[in-house]
Amino acid sequence: MPEYHIPVLLDESVTALIGDVCGTYADATFGGGGHTSEILSRLSPEGRVIAFDRDADALHNKVEDSRLTLIHSDFRFIHNHILHLGYKDGIDGVLADLGVSSHQFDTAERGFSFRYDAPLDMRMNKKATTTAADIVNTRSEDELERIFRLYGEVEGSRRMARMICAARESAPITTTTALDKAIEGMVPKFAGHKFLAKVYQALRIEVNHEMRSLEKFLEGATASLKPGGRLAVITYHSLEDRMVKNFFRSGNVEGEMKKDLYGRASAPLRAVNRKPVVPQESEISANTRARSAKLRVAEKI
Repeated sequence: MPEYHIPVLLDESVTALIGDVCGTYADATFGGGGHTSEILSRLSPEGRVIAFDRDADALHNKVEDSRLTLIHSDFRFIHNHILHLGYKDGIDGVLADLGVSSHQFDTAERGFSFRYDAPLDMRMNKKATTTAADIVNTRSEDELERIFRLYGEVEGSRRMARMICAARESAPITTTTALDKAIEGMVPKFAGHKFLAKVYQALRIEVNHEMRSLEKFLEGATASLKPGGRLAVITYHSLEDRMVKNFFRSGNVEGEMKKDLYGRASAPLRAVNRKPVVPQESEISANTRARSAKLRVAEKI
């Protein structure tokens, strides 16, 4: 399990999540099973965990525990599954770690990392039809510029889109190495890894519809909670953290405060922690991928 993925903010997130050791909780991003195992370890024999993951590789990490139900599904459909399982009155808590698993980054053929010469794939669900190669080879210059600017906050996103469009005229860009070569004139000599990480992040978000899935998940998770139930979300970049923060405050990812007929704010959640919880230096030293993690927790009103 540790080889697949090291869970981030493990104690902080599970401690914030569990209010009733006999309750039912959902781990919306099962991955290596680290958070699920920790939740199970703190529950009584009556407690239950429902876990989700859209990556079939994660299903091999299933924990042998009769209290666990593991579902191969995108977490955006969480509410449908919770209802189907019979929890019409809701469950006690939902946890989501939005980070890409170490397994996905470190498996070269998945194409998530510029560290390897590999097919330009990036699909979290390998049954999905669109890959990163499809995007860089078929999208217009305007569309590519939008992807890199919006999802990667890449400086010079217009120039990058133009370089990709020019490179693909000679030959399709089908590998990570080909993509890196197409944009090598933009990669700074110093902090090049950080620059490329933004580029790959932008493509990954587009391939997997991550922002839309996150929005639907937040809505579905909130609908799945009992009053007093908690939603804990670990984010890794400013785009998703902003969406979570806005949703906790207003009930929508845009952050627009809506009011009822009496002028009262109608947000369904109340933030538990005013500021996000971040990893301690000791955790970052042991797992550098935790360095950008932020935990936000909210309670259903």
